[in-house]
Amino acid sequence: MQKPQLPMALEGYPFILFCAFATLVLAALGWAIPALAGLLLTGFVTYFFRDPARVLPEQRDAIVCPADGKVIVVAEVDDDRFLHARAQKISIFMNVFNVHVNRVPLTGTVERVTLSPGKFYSADKDKAVLHNEFCALTLATPHRQRYAVVQIAGLIARRIVCRAEAGDRVLAGERFGLIRFGSRVDLYLPLTARIAVKVGEKVRAGETALGFLSAPTEDNREEPIA
Repeated sequence: MQKPQLPMALEGYPFILFCAFATLVLAALGWAIPALAGLLLTGFVTYFFRDPARVLPEQRDAIVCPADGKVIVVAEVDDDRFLHARAQKISIFMNVFNVHVNRVPLTGTVERVTLSPGKFYSADKDKAVLHNEFCALTLATPHRQRYAVVQIAGLIARRIVCRAEAGDRVLAGERFGLIRFGSRVDLYLPLTARIAVKVGEKVRAGETALGFLSAPTEDNREEPIA
C-alpha cells in the first residue's frame, strides 16, 4: 500500500511559509491592502507547488509524459548533445499555472546527469534550447534503449531541481524534480518509438502516454552501451 503524502512539492514549503509569515506580519501591523496582496501571493505559491497524484497509463511500453503543459515540438532531429544520434524529440512548454513536478518517462537506469548554466530566454522559443540553463538526464531502459529528458529554465524560471543521480534505478512515472515558475522539458527518444501526440496537445505528467517504446527485436536492437 502506498504511503499517504501531502499533495505538495517539498521545495515549495520555504516559499509558502515565507509568504504566509509576511502576510501575518502585514496583517498584524494593520496594513490591509498589503496583507491582502500577501494572502493572494501565498495562495498562488501554494497552487504553483501542488503535486497531485497521477494514474499511470495502462498500456504496456507507454512513454509517460514528464511534464504538464502543451506540446510545442514533435520532430526527428540530429541530437549531438545528449544521445549523439538521430532521435525523435518532443518538447513540452509549462506556463506558471501548470503543475511543475517532473516525472520519469520510462523505467531505466540514469547514466548521466548534466547541469549546464546559461541564459533565461522564454522557454517556448527555439533559442532557449541552445542558450538557456538546463539539466539533462541520459537514461537506458532495461532493454538498453537510450533516451534523454532535459529540464530547461525559462524567462521566469531560475531554479532547476533534479533529485536523480547517475546510477539511480528509476521507475516510469516516478517524480525526479521540478522547475520553478515557468519552463520547458525536452524528451529525446529512439527512432523506434511510436509517437502518439501532436503539436498543440495539452498533456499531463505521469498520466498522458506520449507514445510507445517496445522492446527491440534482433533486427532493430541497439548497440551495447559502453
